[in-house]
Amino acid sequence: MRWWGDHWENRALKYLRRQGLKRVTCNYLCPAGEVDLIMRDGHTLVFVEVRFRAEQAWVSAAESVTPAKQRKVARTAAHFLQQHREFAAWPCRFDVLAITQSDEPGKKARPHYDWIQAAFDAPFFH
Repeated sequence: MRWWGDHWENRALKYLRRQGLKRVTCNYLCPAGEVDLIMRDGHTLVFVEVRFRAEQAWVSAAESVTPAKQRKVARTAAHFLQQHREFAAWPCRFDVLAITQSDEPGKKARPHYDWIQAAFDAPFFH
């Protein structure tokens, strides 16, 4: 269901652009893993993990970004910086954009965006 992930990542991109962030790239993939969105917030490089969950899910979207996933994102970010030296000296941040949508019948299906800036730290990153 890659199309479903792409749909929510596109919505996340639009949301973050409305917040003033600039797109660097989407779906950066390397042997270490994938980062959904890489954005610029001023002169800070932001690695964004996008998570979608229905309102009634057992685990919230934010809670689904486990320590193992955080390490994969950090390793992928390190790979990105090795490949894109123009960003090597930039400060970096790891955000989560958790999107929740009601799955109750008859309820207007309007997504809720919870943008968690600096959602996790990667002390081993630098």
